[in-house]
Amino acid sequence: MSDYFNVADIFGENVFNDTVMQERLPKKVYKKLHEVMDEGKELDLETADVIAHEMKEWAIEKGATHYTHWFQPLTGVTAEKHDSFITAPMPNGKVLMSFSGKELIKGEPDASSFPSGGLRATFEARGYTAWDCTSPAFVRQDAAGATLCIPTAFCSYTGEALDQKTPLLRSMEAIDTQSIRLLRLFGNTTSKKVTPSVGPEQEYFIVDRQKYLQRKDLIFTGRTLFGAMPPKGQEMDDHYFGAIRERIAAYMKDVNKELWKLGVSAKTQHNEVAPAQHELAPIYAECNVAVDHNQIIMETLKKVAGRHGLQCLLHEKPFAGVNGSGKHDNWSITTDDGINLLEPGKTPHENVQFLLVLTCILKAVDEHAALLRAAAADVGNDHRLGANEAPPAIISIFLGEQLEDVIDQLCDTGEATHSKQGGTLKTGVDILPDFDKDATDRNRTSPFAFTGNKFEFRMLGSMFSIAGPNIVLNTIVAEELDEFADKLADAPDLEAAVYDLVKETYKAHKRIVFNGNGYTDAWVEEAAKRGLLNLKSTPEALPYLGHAKNIELFEKHNIFTKAEVESRVEILLENYSTTISIEAATMLDMFHKDILPAVTAYTGDLTKAVLDKKAAGVSAGFEGALADKLSKLGGEMYASSLKLEDGLKEAAEIGDSEKQALYYHDTVLEEMGKLRSAVDAAEALTGGKYLDYPTYGELLFGVNE
Repeated sequence: MSDYFNVADIFGENVFNDTVMQERLPKKVYKKLHEVMDEGKELDLETADVIAHEMKEWAIEKGATHYTHWFQPLTGVTAEKHDSFITAPMPNGKVLMSFSGKELIKGEPDASSFPSGGLRATFEARGYTAWDCTSPAFVRQDAAGATLCIPTAFCSYTGEALDQKTPLLRSMEAIDTQSIRLLRLFGNTTSKKVTPSVGPEQEYFIVDRQKYLQRKDLIFTGRTLFGAMPPKGQEMDDHYFGAIRERIAAYMKDVNKELWKLGVSAKTQHNEVAPAQHELAPIYAECNVAVDHNQIIMETLKKVAGRHGLQCLLHEKPFAGVNGSGKHDNWSITTDDGINLLEPGKTPHENVQFLLVLTCILKAVDEHAALLRAAAADVGNDHRLGANEAPPAIISIFLGEQLEDVIDQLCDTGEATHSKQGGTLKTGVDILPDFDKDATDRNRTSPFAFTGNKFEFRMLGSMFSIAGPNIVLNTIVAEELDEFADKLADAPDLEAAVYDLVKETYKAHKRIVFNGNGYTDAWVEEAAKRGLLNLKSTPEALPYLGHAKNIELFEKHNIFTKAEVESRVEILLENYSTTISIEAATMLDMFHKDILPAVTAYTGDLTKAVLDKKAAGVSAGFEGALADKLSKLGGEMYASSLKLEDGLKEAAEIGDSEKQALYYHDTVLEEMGKLRSAVDAAEALTGGKYLDYPTYGELLFGVNE
């Protein structure tokens, strides 16, 4: 085939990675750069100049004409300002291609139009971007040509973090510091650095672009605000892991190729549960690199879709009635010399260090459950959580039978003498091999599940930057590692002290462990008895982020200042309210301009048919009954639309962001639901030719090739 390519040949070809740096940089410069990356030393301007020159030359060879400091403001997406490499024309009219160390290290984008939550006045425009040399630069090739993208942090003129990367890097330093303290207690003198390792699973929907462009709700909000269910949804379970359709497969192939060139290790792809839903999962990477890669994945999924006449929908709930999309955040802690601190081994009851780290995480999740829940709070995600398609809004931990049994042995008898083993799973077919059976099954209903040598945080929404949840995870675990290290620092018998601490901690925080079905009402009741919070909506969850306890935690570990925390709460609440306001305005626009005229026209034609039949002396039959039904629904729709309009006006007048968000949730969303219910019922009765927009059936099953 003409389009054959070898993945190994193209992987990372557009990345200024370690191999490229080693080849192109002088040995002295390469060494200095690694001292900055590995040891946190400061990069001097002379060294930066050499790196910048070689990076420019390499990028130009890739066709690049511009460079950009690629950063992640508090918008949920990335931002960039492009500058060309050219200098001012010389007297002879020629230009030079130039890129200095100063330009590499620092940029100055306008900060006035990015969310700051009150940290900056609107007239205060100056902001800075600073190169994150631990995340490699890359050349992105698209319709705009080739651009050198430099991953950067973004802060204000006065130093406040206005982005996701800065606090993420701070949280990584915090967990590194505290993990090393603990490792030293266990006699580990070789590991120099501990890094959170992350692998996010990205779910998404793909629909035909032409059909997408006929839906105002999809264009303006990313989700359908109206839509009657088609005769078939996901009831047959035939889409999950099903054969990938050719048009989708061609799209996935191009997505993979783009990602591999950028060094993103796209590994797994498959059809998800709902029709038109799919998943892409990469191999694990260091936390900040994984965050950057996930942003690249989301951008690439959307960009490549357009080339194939498709549209990628990243909203958590683009279609009511079928499963929404999440993003499972697989998190572990690893050393620079290859030790996974969450690896239990074959005999976890003998792995003292693992049991301590595990118990530390149990305590962290229990004591900071509200903070972890707030990290997954988003207007789109509210449609998923607790809906039997995603974990409940109640934070709990799944450990599995093996680990729960080990810790129970410790607590009950004072020692753990054995670990449950998986054994062998026999197929019963001679020609098929027997399987090694895992000691513990998985639990898809758990929001925070241990899955072999990592924790899977399953509450994240598909549109999320994974930075926020990982900032919280890193910070709360760093806090408990710090506490454990303090308690064990002077222990005369470390092993005995560890076992005592594990037992004491587990007994105090056992309530957070739940291995059962999180979808049941029985668990909701049980969780309430255990004193676990059930924060069902974003307005309920977000304020916990700004509680004094959490501000103190963030300040202690230098993650956020009090002002930075409060600004983020303000930004997130405002985003929640603004999103619902846009959705409600879109609903009203579609109702008045598209839906009401369609229903009225069809009702009018039915009424005319009744009159024509009566005039002809023929019994009207069904036409009158159907016209009557539609007329009643029309009245319900119109009444709901008026209430929704009033709700929007009242919401806009509320000055307090928290109260406003609650009003949008309790009142505006309620009225939106009533309007939708009446419209969907009317849509199901209205002739197809009267509707100016594609139905659910056409969207969900419109890509069949």
